[in-house]
Amino acid sequence: MTQETPNGGTGSDSTFEDLRVEGEQLLSKVKELIHEGNVRRIIVKNNEGQTLIEIPLTLGVAGAVLLPALAAVGAVAALVTECSITVERVQPQGS
Repeated sequence: MTQETPNGGTGSDSTFEDLRVEGEQLLSKVKELIHEGNVRRIIVKNNEGQTLIEIPLTLGVAGAVLLPALAAVGAVAALVTECSITVERVQPQGS
């Protein structure tokens, strides 16, 4: 399931997208989202909608800084069978 909400109701320059993934796909999907570059924040939630981990991303964050967050995502993936990822994306200027 993918759902996009422009501005997230906050009046900011962001959109929110909800993705459903299986536990074993969680880490690879989070890595893929990080490499896209236009992601501001990633929130992983369980089936009940409770936030398991929230990863704020800023421009210039790379490599070693993300290792603890990715390790935590890996641990979450080992504990859940299915979860959702809410992705906050930055809209390009002039959109």
